[in-house]
Amino acid sequence: MEELLHQLSAGFSSGCIYACLALSLVLIYQATGHVNFAQGEMATFATYVASVLLGLGLPYWVAFAGAVAVAFAGGMLVQVVLVRPVQKAPVLSAVAVYIGLLVIFNSVAGWIWGFMSRDFPSPFASWNGIGGSYISGHSLGVLAVTLCVMTAVALFFRLTTVGLAMRAAAVNPLSSSLLGIPVARTLALGWGMAAAVGAVSGILAAPILYLDPNMMGGLLLYGFAGALLGGISNPWGAALGGVLVGLIENLAGAYLVGTELKLLLALALIVGVLLFKPHGLFGLRTVSRV
Repeated sequence: MEELLHQLSAGFSSGCIYACLALSLVLIYQATGHVNFAQGEMATFATYVASVLLGLGLPYWVAFAGAVAVAFAGGMLVQVVLVRPVQKAPVLSAVAVYIGLLVIFNSVAGWIWGFMSRDFPSPFASWNGIGGSYISGHSLGVLAVTLCVMTAVALFFRLTTVGLAMRAAAVNPLSSSLLGIPVARTLALGWGMAAAVGAVSGILAAPILYLDPNMMGGLLLYGFAGALLGGISNPWGAALGGVLVGLIENLAGAYLVGTELKLLLALALIVGVLLFKPHGLFGLRTVSRV
C-alpha cells in the first residue's frame, strides 16, 4: 500500500507537468491544425533562460516570470517569421518547419549552454510534504502552479475579449476576419500563449530531470499522448489526459513493464488512441459526409 501511494503521488505530479505540455500542444493545434514537434525544445530553451536569470541573482519567481515572458515573445516571433509564411502550404511543408524548429532550438541551446546536465532549483524544496515521503513539497508546488495556470487560461478564454477572439479565429478564421477580428494577430497570440504554458512545464520538470538540451524529448511524447487521450480538440480534456498519462506511466512502470519501457508505453498509448478512439475521451467527434 505504501508503494502504491508513492507511485500515485509521483504519477499525479508528473501528470500535472504533462497536462501543461498537452495544453500547449492543443492551443497550437486548434489554431493551425498541426502539432508543433518543437514545443518541448522551446520549453527547454525557456528553462535555460530562467536558469540564466537565476544565475544573475534574481528571485525565483521574478526569473520564472521573465522566462515565461521570453517564451511568450519567442512563440509569437516564431509564428510571425516561420509559421505564417507556410500557413497555407501543404501539410508536409509545415511539418518540415516544425522539425526544423526542433533541431534549431536543441542545437542552439547546446551551443550556448553546453550539453552537460545541470541542477535546477525548486522553490518548493522547503515545503513540507504530506504523509512523509508520499507527496513531496515539489509535488505540491507543481500541483499549485498547474492549477493556477489552468485557471488563468480558462478565465482568459472565457472572460476576455481577446480570448473570445482567439477562440473564434481558431474555429473559423474566414468568418472571424469578416467580423473584423485580426486573425493573424490572434494566431500569433495563441502561439505565444502556447509557448508560455510550455515554458511552465519545462521549469517545473527541470528540478526532477536535471536541465539539459534533450530534457523535454521524452516529456513531449507523454504530453502528446495526454492530448490525444483527453481529446486534442478539447484543451481541458487534454489537460486531464496528461494527468491520466502520468498516473498510467508510473503505475505501469512500477508493476507491469518496468521503468525501461515506460516511453514505449506512451507510444503504444498514442497508437491505441489513434486506432480505436481518435477523438479522445473528451474530444469532439467530427463527421464528414462524402
